[in-house]
Formats: sequence, structure tokens, C-alpha cells
Amino acid sequence: MHAVQVLKPGPPETLVIDELPDLQPGAGEVLIDIQAAAVNYPDLLVITGRYQSSPALPFTPGKEAAGIVRAIGPGVTRVQVGARVLAHLDHGGFATQCIAPEAHCFPLPEAMGFVDAVGLGLAAQTAWFALFERGHLQGGETVLITGASGAVGQAAAQIAHGHGCTVLAAASNLPRAQGLLEGTPCHFVDLGVPNLRDGLRQQVHATTHGKGADVVIDTLGGDVFDASLRALAWCGRIVTVGFAAGRIPEVKANYLLVKNIAASGLQWTDYLERQPQRVAQAHDDLTALWTRGVLRPQVMHTFALRDIAQALTLIDMRRAEGRLVLTMA
Repeated sequence: MHAVQVLKPGPPETLVIDELPDLQPGAGEVLIDIQAAAVNYPDLLVITGRYQSSPALPFTPGKEAAGIVRAIGPGVTRVQVGARVLAHLDHGGFATQCIAPEAHCFPLPEAMGFVDAVGLGLAAQTAWFALFERGHLQGGETVLITGASGAVGQAAAQIAHGHGCTVLAAASNLPRAQGLLEGTPCHFVDLGVPNLRDGLRQQVHATTHGKGADVVIDTLGGDVFDASLRALAWCGRIVTVGFAAGRIPEVKANYLLVKNIAASGLQWTDYLERQPQRVAQAHDDLTALWTRGVLRPQVMHTFALRDIAQALTLIDMRRAEGRLVLTMA
């Protein structure tokens, strides 16, 4: 097998590709011949040593991969050899083979290509859990999604629309967001207005007839989070997913009290470890939305395994307008 290796934390150009012995599944494990793997922002954090946890060196990064099951270990009953699966991984996806626990492998429809399949992985799962598990979004409600041109934001907009909700897609580059979400009915909100503190709420109120957003999914933090709090409806819910804008915001509890607001956060990998059955439910819903044509991850570019540094550099420079995917063929 061939695999990307992190020998020490550093920039993407320090990665190497090695030929390693083929893997063997242990008890409860599945060996997968990888066909495609998504490249995500957390992967950049892992290889540069900025993620909350990292495997022992050397290791292969990559948190989601899709492929064909080559072998299964003792005790595996749900996954069969030859099955097409999406695997959620702690690491190991940037390779031609990976090992995954059986509980972290999910079936794929025959009609779904492997590049599309990894679009149902980390970003879509994060969006789904933020909307429904943490945000308690209901059909007919209004959701404001910040960073709507990012992978999580795009997925959240499509998923919420697929469940009958009104979507307010907020971005600082509206033409880019409109292009990436073409075909998904959205009201677009400009985060580049001069007075964001008041300007965001004014735009949301104009769309919701003064009510505000029932749910906010915030991927940015900073001033955007602060302004989003003001745009919430009475009994609204705000979910923190990340801090792409840089500053980690603070919440004044009296503001939560005055408007009966609920604020929560999401660390999706905790659900994968603690409640894999809930992740399986989310996967089934995401697959159904894909089958309906509602969820269609925008793939900007596919890369060969040897070009992993190029893909990660695009993410580091914030030039990834759509999903980036490694293909192993």
C-alpha cells in the first residue's frame, strides 16, 4: 500500500508518501481499499500539530474515506467483503488502504460514486448534528448559517432546505456563496456590511418579517457570532461549530436570559465514539437527501495521492471553493 506520512508536525510540503506493508484487520475491524478521501480543514490542523489530539508519529492523516471492503476481522457481522462503504476515521484516510472499526463503516448506494460519498462525511455529518441534535431544528423554522460558502455551511443549507426549512445563507463573498449553493433555495445575507452588529440583524429581520432566526449555525465565531446572537428570534438556539474567523467569542448570560436563548457547541467526533448508532441515523438521512437530489456536495477539484500538499495548501490559503478530494486510482 501507499500512504501519506506525517513524520513531524509541519506545513503540507513536509508530508511524504511511503510504500508500506498491506494492512490486516483485527477483531471488529474492516480493511478497505480506498477509492476516494476528502481533504478537510481539520486535516490541516492535524498535520501542523494544531488539532486537539494527534496520533503518535509517524502517522497517516485523513479522517474520511470511501472504498470497497477487502477483508473483515473476527467478530465483524454487519459489513461484508466487497461492500461499498464510507468510513469515518481518527486518521489513516490518505492512503490506498485503511482500517476502520465496523461501527464506523456505513453502506453506500450503488448509484453513488466514491467522490460524492466522501461529501457525505465529516462536513455533512457536522452540519446534520448541528442542525438537529444541537439546534433542534424543526420543519418550517428559519435557520441562519454563517460561513455558508464553506463545506459545513453548504451542507447545512442543503440539509435544512431538504427538511422544509427557510435558509438564510450568510457569507462575506456573496457571489461565491451563490455559485456554490446554486440550485438550493436560499436568502443570502451579506457579512461584509460596514456595521455588522446591526446590519446582520437588519437583513435577517427583513427576511423574517422582524421575527429573527429560530436557529443559527455559526462556523466563524468572532464578530459574526456576536452579531448572530442579536439576530436570533425569541427562544432561538445558536450552535457553535468553529472559529474560522479567529476570535473565540464570549457570551453574556444576561442576553441569553432576556431572549430565552439557548447556546450550545458541537464536537462531532464525540458522537462517533459515544453514539455511533446516532451517526448511522444521520448517514441514512444524508443518503436519502442525496438520492432525492437535495444534497449535492460541490467538488472543486480531485487530486492524486501524490498531490496532497497542493490540496492542503489550497485550504490553508482559503482558496478551496468546494470540496477537495483525493482519488487513489
